[in-house]
Amino acid sequence: MTTEIYTVEGMTCGHCAASVTREVRGVAGVSEAAVDLAGNTVTVSGEFAEADIAAAVAEAGYTLAGRA
Repeated sequence: MTTEIYTVEGMTCGHCAASVTREVRGVAGVSEAAVDLAGNTVTVSGEFAEADIAAAVAEAGYTLAGRA
């Protein structure tokens, strides 16, 4: 299992964090996703492709800025 931390641009509130969490948890192979709103990051565990995480974050309305 892989764990990666990514920076997410554009999150400003709890609703933002919840949207990103929900979308990322829906990615095939993701076993856990946790957003740190203060740090503008999402920690993702499982077996997944970074492109799929980026697409999920974009679906939520935000931008994956790369690994933190």
